[in-house]
Amino acid sequence: MYDLIRTVRFALQPCLLAALLAVLAACGRQADPPAAAARPGDSVTLTERQAQQVAVLPSQWRAFDRRLDAVGYIDFDQDRLAQVSSPYQGRVRQVLVQVGDRVAKGQVLFTVDSADLVQAESNLVAAAGVRALAGHTLERARQLLDIQASARKDLEQATADRQTAEANYRSARTALRLLGLTDTQVDRVAAHRAIDGELRVTSPIAGRVAARAVAPGDWLQQGGAAPVSVASDDALWMVAGVAEDEIVDIHPGDPASVRVDALPGLVLQGRVDLVGSSVDPSTHRVQVRTVLHGADARLRPQMLASMEVRTAPPARAVAVPADAVVREGDGTMTVYVTTDGRRFTRRPVELGRQQDGHDEIVAGLAAGERVAGTGALFLSNALALQSQ
Repeated sequence: MYDLIRTVRFALQPCLLAALLAVLAACGRQADPPAAAARPGDSVTLTERQAQQVAVLPSQWRAFDRRLDAVGYIDFDQDRLAQVSSPYQGRVRQVLVQVGDRVAKGQVLFTVDSADLVQAESNLVAAAGVRALAGHTLERARQLLDIQASARKDLEQATADRQTAEANYRSARTALRLLGLTDTQVDRVAAHRAIDGELRVTSPIAGRVAARAVAPGDWLQQGGAAPVSVASDDALWMVAGVAEDEIVDIHPGDPASVRVDALPGLVLQGRVDLVGSSVDPSTHRVQVRTVLHGADARLRPQMLASMEVRTAPPARAVAVPADAVVREGDGTMTVYVTTDGRRFTRRPVELGRQQDGHDEIVAGLAAGERVAGTGALFLSNALALQSQ
């Protein structure tokens, strides 16, 4: 994009530039001595008045982060996404949540009229009755044995029956807990013989409803798609595709900054969690996953985002402001070097990264050399006119 900007700047109409030079030259004739005669080559000399239009500054050492940019989308942390289903088949009676709702752990999401629940509650009621009867029988057998009105084997049989009844009772309670009932609800069924058959399906985690695929009246089958999905929203993923020739620079643990197109100004911090092991044959990109910290409540899955990964510690390099670099007509990147502020010499340079409005100079310029900043484009076009 920066190359494109420089190309557009270079494309100013020559006639306008010629007019600008004429005006500046006229001003120079009124107040300044004549400029030196223009000579062909890579240097241009300005009058004092013309030189005032060009900012001169020294190249400097700056620290440049080693960064890699990629685009992708926001997604829920799939490791913390709960697919909530009914443990038994039945018809949906109520759905109590909508997509996007925040839910607490244990909150009821939907209810199901389940014959399996009716059967499980009936089993508990029956087991509770048998357990109570077995307890009374055991107590009576002890009393009869004390007065020698029964044989010891009768007490032993009553004890075995009581143990069997207790095991069946506990098994029936466990079956209801597996269906999602709390101990309080199970106690109510056992104590009051309360059988309603309404299965209340609750959320196993706190989070946000990510998907809902059920409505009242739907028939739920075991093994079908999850009626409701709940995602923990305190951790999200940024999933990006990185070009195959850049993937060697990214490693799990690298810090990353993520910006979301729909939320200008929001910058999320995270770390690379996973670098894919395969290349997409159609895009020649590798999937990279970043875990975000301190997720914003406004974020939604599939929002477009861009990621900047810091792949290495900052490194010092010679730098100049981006305005000091000009893309010439042949595509060469150049700066205009001066020692006196009036005579400027074009010099090709090799660029590295651009960061915070500065270009990294990989080759062609030493630290401390003075270059044209604002006005460098004017010098480029002036040199082009001079050589015509």
